[in-house]
Amino acid sequence: MASPTTPKKIAARQHEITDDFLAILDRHLSDLLAGRVIDMYEIRDVAGEMNIHPTHLSNTIRLTTGHAPCYFFERKIMDIARSLLETTAQPIAEIARTLTYDPSNFTKFFKHFQGSTPKQYREQHWAQQREASDRAKTELLTN
Repeated sequence: MASPTTPKKIAARQHEITDDFLAILDRHLSDLLAGRVIDMYEIRDVAGEMNIHPTHLSNTIRLTTGHAPCYFFERKIMDIARSLLETTAQPIAEIARTLTYDPSNFTKFFKHFQGSTPKQYREQHWAQQREASDRAKTELLTN
């Protein structure tokens, strides 16, 4: 957050920069999933689109949110990865490539943030779905 002595105009601009960064990130990830782009943005790409210096962008994001820009990239990529693992039968290697990762590096990235490999995560999620479905069927039969 901006300090109490930061003029309102500057604080408002800092939050505008942060909001623009998050919107660009969301749009880029949507384009990536749709196949409209094939490379993951870096901070300099976002800064270039916003016509500001990458260091200024990074410092502003950190100031307004308490997190580095990579925190938001990683969090959003993990959200997408979990969603794809839960809702599709797409091979994990294909999900990795969609998210611009080598399959081995994707597994390491995923395990670092999730605590399990993508395969373990998918199997656990699907097992929980089957259990819930079985419980619902049993409940219907007993009522």
